[in-house]
Amino acid sequence: MKIGLLQTGHVDPALQDENGNYPEIFARFLSGRGLTFENHAVVDGVFPPGPEAADGWLITGSKFGAYEDLPWIAPLENLIREIHASGKPMVGICFGHQIIAQALGGRVERFAGGWAVGRHAYPLLGESHAINAWHQDQVVAVPEGAQVVSSTAFCANAALLYPGHAFTMQPHPEIDSTYLRGLLEVRAPGVVPDDLRAAAAAQLDAPTDSARLADMIALFFKEKRIA
Repeated sequence: MKIGLLQTGHVDPALQDENGNYPEIFARFLSGRGLTFENHAVVDGVFPPGPEAADGWLITGSKFGAYEDLPWIAPLENLIREIHASGKPMVGICFGHQIIAQALGGRVERFAGGWAVGRHAYPLLGESHAINAWHQDQVVAVPEGAQVVSSTAFCANAALLYPGHAFTMQPHPEIDSTYLRGLLEVRAPGVVPDDLRAAAAAQLDAPTDSARLADMIALFFKEKRIA
């Protein structure tokens, strides 16, 4: 199954030798599940011709805000609406989660409660899932027709299901301990509060449920359901 990767950011150059850029990270995260990937660096103005260019679509995370006035944001929102109308399955991670919500009538804001960084527990399908997070923005108003399928005290709209259309989540199941360690060392200083950095670093070796989330995402691409 061919997945169009809509790349909305770049891994910090200091971390690319060890981790790769977003296309490599997502291919590694979803490997062994019958998916192939074609990258479209929309952050650099490179867009696919339309929804029919792939069997499904995945929108990555980004350092940018969905609400920023950037030249590629409006075209991406238009593409999201076209994919939604086409019925092609769509998955959004972090920024992807936010921009899909915004494009379909929701609202995204810089969260007054601050950052979520590192390993956090998210309830989903009646079970707790440990997933790495890295965000300050959140979806604060959910589009009509979207179902909240994961909610925490810190992040009310942590995962959304648009039945038959899209599955999106605020945390980053594709971020492994190696990449997270690099983010804490390179990106966090002076940006993320020291206590949150320390708490995230203390849990670097704790297991996550990334494989379960990868299975869930692959199932959604293939059957438009998460269970």
